[in-house]
Amino acid sequence: MAKLEAEEYKTFEEIKQIDSNGIEYWFARDLQKVLEYAKWENFSKVIDRAMLACKNSGINVNDHFPDVRKTIKMPKTAEKDIIDYKLTRYACYLIVQNGDPRKEIIALGQTYFAIQTRRQELADTFNQLDENNKRLVVRGNIKQWNQLLAEAAYNAGVITDEEFGIFQNSGYMGLYGGLTVADIHRRKKLKEKEKILDFMGSTELIANLFRISQTEEKLKLEQTSTAMEANEIHYKIAEKIRTAMIDMGTTLPENLPTPDKSIHIIEREEIKKLRYSKTPLMLDE
Repeated sequence: MAKLEAEEYKTFEEIKQIDSNGIEYWFARDLQKVLEYAKWENFSKVIDRAMLACKNSGINVNDHFPDVRKTIKMPKTAEKDIIDYKLTRYACYLIVQNGDPRKEIIALGQTYFAIQTRRQELADTFNQLDENNKRLVVRGNIKQWNQLLAEAAYNAGVITDEEFGIFQNSGYMGLYGGLTVADIHRRKKLKEKEKILDFMGSTELIANLFRISQTEEKLKLEQTSTAMEANEIHYKIAEKIRTAMIDMGTTLPENLPTPDKSIHIIEREEIKKLRYSKTPLMLDE
């Protein structure tokens, strides 16, 4: 595996460009190929999500995703103009963070580009965001932590889909006073395919992020080896968070209001705003 990683890291280095000022950058079209996206249309959606994450970090999108217009050769001597992006290392980092987690190359890219700590940047600006963008930020972090939790649970003996369902329910039951995923889904009056995490406000999402991150850490520390032990750890971690909320007198998660809009709708709206507000910066190549 180490040899594979070295080879893949070399690939990221090979497509790196250096401008006349010694500043490194990557072209999005080159990165698309390395990250194994066959269609630009699909990869451009990942770029949109990365731009939104950049905006929510309080960082100027144009500084990291400048537009570049290129001319490519077509059959029979014809030419065609296409849009590309001249990406900074931070922009590439955000792209791999928002890429398809099932791709091994995405995981390698996350390691390669993780030279900046995005979480600290988000923390610095989080309180300045409106509620919708707070939800987007925390939901994005939960997606990443859920991947880590799933891996830790698997290593702890949670193997089958049925076992993982029980494991997930254990955490929710501890945090929500015995309510299962199905119970919470009904309580929020969601449709069959709607996910409860997509209909949580920022406060409820933060409580769940803490549950997920602390359980992942505990599973690794305890070197858990059975699904039953993993379930117990997940329940107890979540129950302690609930107890702390009771002690502090804060609203329990099941009593927090359910937002009208899902995360997916907010994401589409914010990306649309970003597209319209983004100042074009066309560089001839």
